[in-house]
Amino acid sequence: MQQHAPRPEGPTHDADSLAGSLMFLSGGGEAGAMMRTQDWSASPLGHPRTWPQALRTVVGLMLNSKFPMFVAWGKDLGFLYNDPYREILGDKHPRAMGRRFYDIWSEIWSDISPLIDRALNGEATYADRLLLVMNRHGYDEPTWFTFSYSPVRDEHGVIQGMHCACVEVTDQVLAERYREEENERFRALFEQAPGIMAVLRGPEHVFELTNHSYMQLIGHRQIVGKSAREALPEVAGQGFFELLDRVYTTGEPFVGHALPLRVQVEPGGPLVERFVDFVYQPIRDASGAVSGIFVEGSDVTPRKQIEDELRAANRQKDQFLAMLAHELRNPLAPIMTAAQLLKVGTLDARSVANASDIIARQAAHMTDLVNDLLDVSRVTRGLVTLEKEELDLNVIVAAAVEQVRPLIDARRHSLTLQLSGRSAHVIGDRTRLVQVISNILNNAAKYTGPGGSLALSVIVDGERVHVAVRDNGVGIAPDVLPYIFDLFTQAERTPDRSQGGLGIGLALVKSLVTLHGGTVSASSPGLGQGSEFCICLPRLATPGDARDPDAPAAEAQGPGGLRVMVVDDNVDAAQMLAALLEVQGHAVSVEYDGKGALERARRERQDVLLLDIGLPDMDGYELARRLRSQPESAGATLVALTGYGQSQDRKEAASAGFDHYLVKPADMDQVNAVLAEAAQGR
Repeated sequence: MQQHAPRPEGPTHDADSLAGSLMFLSGGGEAGAMMRTQDWSASPLGHPRTWPQALRTVVGLMLNSKFPMFVAWGKDLGFLYNDPYREILGDKHPRAMGRRFYDIWSEIWSDISPLIDRALNGEATYADRLLLVMNRHGYDEPTWFTFSYSPVRDEHGVIQGMHCACVEVTDQVLAERYREEENERFRALFEQAPGIMAVLRGPEHVFELTNHSYMQLIGHRQIVGKSAREALPEVAGQGFFELLDRVYTTGEPFVGHALPLRVQVEPGGPLVERFVDFVYQPIRDASGAVSGIFVEGSDVTPRKQIEDELRAANRQKDQFLAMLAHELRNPLAPIMTAAQLLKVGTLDARSVANASDIIARQAAHMTDLVNDLLDVSRVTRGLVTLEKEELDLNVIVAAAVEQVRPLIDARRHSLTLQLSGRSAHVIGDRTRLVQVISNILNNAAKYTGPGGSLALSVIVDGERVHVAVRDNGVGIAPDVLPYIFDLFTQAERTPDRSQGGLGIGLALVKSLVTLHGGTVSASSPGLGQGSEFCICLPRLATPGDARDPDAPAAEAQGPGGLRVMVVDDNVDAAQMLAALLEVQGHAVSVEYDGKGALERARRERQDVLLLDIGLPDMDGYELARRLRSQPESAGATLVALTGYGQSQDRKEAASAGFDHYLVKPADMDQVNAVLAEAAQGR
């Protein structure tokens, strides 16, 4: 009987069979080696030799791929992966091999389970940069993945699991976020930069970026995406577009210093001039060609204005020093000449007296100049202390007129004086307020040609008292008007400087008025058209102000009182008579010329009018005739109150329409008798 070769022992045969059954795991690197040697008894997948062919095929392909992959198989989704996937697992490797999918990635299960379910239902899914918060190194960390889930079918076409090919893009996402944050920081710095910045692209200079300072400069408007010529049409013709063209064409930067730029800051508004320092810097692409222009600079308008003001102040200083030298030389010349004549010692008494008078007058003039300088110095340094008291501005104005009257008369000016018939009380320094008003009135007289017209009025307006001085003189040029109260500022004058002065008077006026809590302003239609200066001071309330200041006088009168108007250009006489009549319960108004009396009589019906005959603008007779012709005053009692007492004067008064004729100083008994008669006839 033929002997057969002995069969191999069982273990050797089993080892060969196992090796053959695990060939699909060969070449799988560490993951393949683990699958071949791992104890699979606790895995829902069982030993690899029991894996169905479909799973073997997927695993074989996966293990030989350089792309991170895993496959989850069976009802428990046992988890298998390749070497590239180990880095994704982190500390979960190597324990993750063969475990349930859920047990491995429980922390992200709520995010991925919907995608898994779709894959197990036969729908392939794809996620791009999906955020997953994983715990793979002992702590939660945000990660981002791009991956696809695909269904895996067995030999019979039944879905038994799902396959994933994935790539972690966390580093890319974080890098992009960092770049975005850096860009955002750059944009924030760009936007918040104190200087003007803009980026223009292409030969048409299209705005790509602008910052807040740039938008403040040009006015807030939509310019991004527009060319420079389209976005800023009002800048055409100012040279900026041409500079942009040149920089783009030549590639050479341009630097500008304090160049004027006129822009329309408000829609439909006027052009506003600004001054800018700026650089046009060409932007080059990778090939070195100019692709745009970076604009950087600053709005230096405030600095330019300060520089201009300093230059102007320097010019004013030089002009002032020249004026001071001229003004001092003028009186010094006759003083020196007179002194030399006196030194000769051969003059007669008359010549000596004449020379002495010259020296005295010119020395007084120089003293006035020095006093003006000292005054303005003390005021500007805050060394002036006002001696304040309650004052009637009507009386202050009268005192100022008295001071300037010689100059007014010498230049043959006519002066119309209209004081307020209402309380014009203020708190102030009598001397300084007289100085202020006389200074302005003196200027009006000096800068008005001989035979000109001056008008001074006091107007009470609510809580303020206004003193206005108008003239028909040389006027003030528009370019000088804004600076007329600045120190050392004077309008153009003829070379002979016949008016004299140092250009500090109006600056002193402004300082003194400000110390009184008031304001002063100047206006003029232009050269040769006269000017007006107006002082405004706070009014001091008096007991009689309890009534409505705009109400007619009748509303203020007491029982049995009359409405009485006193018309007299002698301020003191008019005020005193008015005070006496008010004490007796009459409602009294005061006017100081005929024009003012006519206007008030039209506004306020009067019972009695006490009229001076010698008024500045028309005599009392003419005023009486005009009052009689006005319906509002036709029935009033007219009383002539005058220093003329001849019979002819009385006849003329009666002819003019006067009811009574009283000679100054009028006896108050006579005045009261006239008023009592008028009261009976009402």
